Amino acid sequence: MDLSGAFVDFAQLGADWVLWLLIALSVLSIGVMIDRYLWFQKRDTNSENFTRELRGAFERDEIERLETKYKDHPAIPIQVGLRGLAERGRGPEAVAEAMHGERARWRSGADKNLMVLGTLGNNVPFIGLFGTVLGVINAFQSLTLKTAEAEAQTLGAIAEALVATAVGLMVAIPAVIAFNFFGRKLKTVMGNADYVAHTVLSLVHGAEHGDLTEGPATKKQSS
Repeated sequence: MDLSGAFVDFAQLGADWVLWLLIALSVLSIGVMIDRYLWFQKRDTNSENFTRELRGAFERDEIERLETKYKDHPAIPIQVGLRGLAERGRGPEAVAEAMHGERARWRSGADKNLMVLGTLGNNVPFIGLFGTVLGVINAFQSLTLKTAEAEAQTLGAIAEALVATAVGLMVAIPAVIAFNFFGRKLKTVMGNADYVAHTVLSLVHGAEHGDLTEGPATKKQSS
């Protein structure tokens, strides 16, 4: 079997189908960018304000009210904190493990979508280059025609083939930028989640050892 001949026959398909593939990948990339932008808009919060409320809830024995207030909040740091609060009756170790699991769950969901951008950014340029190679091979086939217009047709076809590389870069560069941006955003959100988790754990430890300031409910009981 003549593999080189088979590849030449395949190359005669030209780079057009590669360009259509790149256009489809660009649509996918833009769709993921929009999805991640909207997703991250709702996943972060002012951790300082939440931890301030959290400390007040422990001091006033109003943890259940806090849980009710934030139970449907989409921010990751808050959901991590609430997951720990739900296990406070089982001790600090259970609280820590619950928050660790919740954090990992959110991280896994975010990474799954971000990897699409990372994969496109790393591989789309090679797809564009592949289209250029196919186009150049197809262009040089014009020289075998031995006509007066063959050279001009070859140069024109090569120029068209190079478009595939350019389009590949146009798709890949924004994908890489978006991947880095959202990756940094995710790191910030997870850092806030860690901050809330440590606050919850310290408060649970304090409540377990009776180190928290007596709230109104506690004072009423003691009187």
